Amino acid sequence: MRNHIIRALPLLAASFIFTLALRAELDLGAIDSSVRPQDDFFEYANGSWLKTVEIPGDQLGWGSFYELIDRTQKNLHEICENAAAASARAGSPARMVGDFYASGMNEGAINAAGVKPIQPQLDLIAGIKSRADVIKVIAALKQIGVRNSFGFYVDADEKDSESYLAQVTQGGLGLPDRDYYFTDSEKMKKLRAEYVEHIAKMLVFAGDPPETARVAAQAVMNLETKLAAASRTRVQLRDPEANYNKTAVADLAKITGDFDWAVFFKAIGARNVRSVNLGQPDFMRAFAAQLNETPLADWRAYLRWNLVRGAAPCLGDDFVNENFAFYGRALNGQKEIKVRWKRVTESIDDGIGDALGQLYVAKYFPPASKARVLKLVEDLRSALRARIETLEWMDAPTRARALEKLNSFSVKMGYPDKWRDYSTLTISRDASYVENVFAANAYEMRRNLAKIGQPVDRTEWFMTASTINAYYNPVENCIVFPAGILQPPFFDANADDAVNYGGIGSVIGHEMTHGFDDQGRQYDARGNLKDWWTPQSTEAFNKRAAVIIDQFNNYTVLDGALHVNGTLTQGENIADLGGVKIAYAALQRALAGQSRAKIGGYTPEQRFFLSYASIWREVRRPEYRRNLIVIDPHSPAEWRVRGPLSNLEEFWKAFDVKEGDKMRRGGSDIVTIW
Repeated sequence: MRNHIIRALPLLAASFIFTLALRAELDLGAIDSSVRPQDDFFEYANGSWLKTVEIPGDQLGWGSFYELIDRTQKNLHEICENAAAASARAGSPARMVGDFYASGMNEGAINAAGVKPIQPQLDLIAGIKSRADVIKVIAALKQIGVRNSFGFYVDADEKDSESYLAQVTQGGLGLPDRDYYFTDSEKMKKLRAEYVEHIAKMLVFAGDPPETARVAAQAVMNLETKLAAASRTRVQLRDPEANYNKTAVADLAKITGDFDWAVFFKAIGARNVRSVNLGQPDFMRAFAAQLNETPLADWRAYLRWNLVRGAAPCLGDDFVNENFAFYGRALNGQKEIKVRWKRVTESIDDGIGDALGQLYVAKYFPPASKARVLKLVEDLRSALRARIETLEWMDAPTRARALEKLNSFSVKMGYPDKWRDYSTLTISRDASYVENVFAANAYEMRRNLAKIGQPVDRTEWFMTASTINAYYNPVENCIVFPAGILQPPFFDANADDAVNYGGIGSVIGHEMTHGFDDQGRQYDARGNLKDWWTPQSTEAFNKRAAVIIDQFNNYTVLDGALHVNGTLTQGENIADLGGVKIAYAALQRALAGQSRAKIGGYTPEQRFFLSYASIWREVRRPEYRRNLIVIDPHSPAEWRVRGPLSNLEEFWKAFDVKEGDKMRRGGSDIVTIW
């Protein structure tokens, strides 16, 4: 995944987020009138819904995004079923989707095959006899999408945004984050023990005798712990400058010792690599040391585990159920595994998302939606421009550069102008499910590596058309909104302006503001990592950012058991605050000269904030909430409502929030950035 994409919405581990059906009106039945909006607007706007909601057994949570994803996934399911039943032209998107789906739904054949579909890779790992062999197998597994050891991909050079650059990043862990290996709580100790047991069980399914599997599992844990110790924290990874270490291939040995990069590049199929960005040099230095110090038997165990872990969702029931038992139930508290068609549909979206996306857009994305949202974008751009022009803390030189950047924003809406060419990819319903997944992954790796030496393609998308999410990419200085998110509750062509500006408008503003948050502001109008701020404006920004960090550090979840990490979440918190403020300003422009009559008993301004609160309506399983506090740069949903709105005078006026009310911060605690 591109590490410089800044997302607006929370990553939800194969699931995302709603309880509004396709309708133009707000769900006023969700409101809990026993709660004063001045005390807790999240509970006021969503309280009645929160009292009755139940999380489906196969979900990590439930709420706005989840329901929209569930609805969209049912639409994709219908597309896949129809494609599998039809006899479309060979090589067409419908044929590829249909054949992929048929192979994934053939449960009998998958169970009968057992471990056979990955036997060639298991044999390759078993044949490791030297350090060079380890490097070759690391590369071979990466070719088919099996993550291991470290990250390797090709992306835009962050200081030369028109050129591609090979990227090397820390990685190789089977637990969600480095901190999982070191946190000294009873819960984490228990989880680490369960992880070792899980590895052993999976290796037994792959053919290891039980005692051999137990020894191998502990060896895997020992190696991963050493890699985790050399890994940067999530907060440290927020520093783009620290993660930019462009190094000529000839100089790599000065950092990574005798790791044979020539062997790796040849094995993975990367040609003409002259320079790479070592995102985290200390990690690669430690990794190279482990390559020499760790016994080959342990490397075979580690790579065998990574293969089995990567392939498990596409293998027989033993692998699938045990994989879910740890990563679903133990780690995140999920009660039931998703039905097969949901898992297969998600796999198709991951593997050949542009083929599925073409079918989705043709059926479910009306052109009128795109046109109206593009108008919203320009309304938001105008509002942000007006705000930048009058910022009291930004000096003139920085303001001029900020306006240049804003004016240079590009917008990708709905779906790509050109779809990916899958003519070199073969998907067959006669192949095993895992073979089709590996084939799709290998195609994507070839496509990615082919970028080396080519100019950056700024038309490329990094989300599929049906995705319920959005992102800002600082290296391209663009905001991207897939068709999937352009549905209620975020956007409805039949809804009044207040609802749309509070929903998709706030998300658009959020994405635009990402261009000026603690990370995004470090990139210039062309997407180059470059300091274009004066020291005075930088100091003023950091002073305001420190207040929002402190604000969110004081928020807790799980009845006060865990604090939100204000530093980790500051970029998203800044974007939430800026997004809703800019969207509100744009609404005021849109309402000029229009009737301000109440609808459902609420003014346009009140409906705006109710709409905003409704898109963050959700509940999550306790285990999942605990994990997200560690790994997610987004704050919990309730604080994404309470936090920003408690700083906004516009909200105070709309709901008559007085000084001293809980939803109103005061004095130097008020955060105003954009």
